[in-house]
Amino acid sequence: MQGTVATYDASTRSGVLLLDDGTELAFPARAFDASGLRLLRLGQRVRIERDAAGEIVRVTLPTMA
Repeated sequence: MQGTVATYDASTRSGVLLLDDGTELAFPARAFDASGLRLLRLGQRVRIERDAAGEIVRVTLPTMA
């Protein structure tokens, strides 16, 4: 699943994504930390990985494996 960064707080390493259908989806610091990224920019396109319970576990760039 992919979305666009709507908000990102570097101090908490969490934020909100805007999915293609207009749904806002918050992601926790642990999902950002799992990405290996150093920062996110507003409007940046990202890929979201979820666990079996539907929780976001990783936020990465679409080009990253």
